[in-house]
Amino acid sequence: MARYLPVNDIINRAAVEAGLLPSSDPVTDTDETYIQMVGLLNSCGQELCELNDWPVLVRTYEINTLDTDTEPYELPDDFNYLIDQTGWDRTNKVAMGGPLSAQDWTYLGGRDLSSQTIYASFRQVEGKMDLLPQPPPNGLRITFEYISRNWLMEQGEQTPNRDTIGAGSDTCILDPLLSIKFLKLKFLSAKGFDITMAALEFDTLLASRIGKSTGAPILNASRGGRGFQYLSTYGNTGNTNYGG
Repeated sequence: MARYLPVNDIINRAAVEAGLLPSSDPVTDTDETYIQMVGLLNSCGQELCELNDWPVLVRTYEINTLDTDTEPYELPDDFNYLIDQTGWDRTNKVAMGGPLSAQDWTYLGGRDLSSQTIYASFRQVEGKMDLLPQPPPNGLRITFEYISRNWLMEQGEQTPNRDTIGAGSDTCILDPLLSIKFLKLKFLSAKGFDITMAALEFDTLLASRIGKSTGAPILNASRGGRGFQYLSTYGNTGNTNYGG
């Protein structure tokens, strides 16, 4: 976590860029300017969690079913949103069906078709996850990836565990420069100052960070180009011993 900054450092750097003097401890400072900046940084962090699937926020969750399960499954405490197409039934080695619409859920339940299918399907409702078949078979291993809403890590912790600031020593695990520019933009806007350059700085950096936050596929303009081939007679399969 060496590249990330404590909350106090982010606030002070944004304050200096906005023409203010830094504080020895912005989070506990009773000056109304720093009280406002702490609140604005909370908004910055929570909004940045919504703007992109930042790799640092990606988590994996697993549900192991019992045939006695009758209630929807609880989602993780830090659950923000599901990453599309990451749900898998690892037991049967197939992708999960869904998310089911209310109409699909009612149809499958009413026709009892779900008990005949080999696919586990899901829907999210009231902050929980419902699965079909219902009740489920015993021993289904369901996994999915999601974006965590925890963008802060308390001092002494090994994993992010907060979504609101508790102390100036909390570490922000989001990109530090992006966090500084966003806080500066929000502060200038809240004060009614001209934000033209601050908005340009933030928008430019946001686009850059989104583009560089994950790797990119090899571009292929050929008619048959389909990117990386998981099974390729030229690249990753041998000449003999098939089916051995």
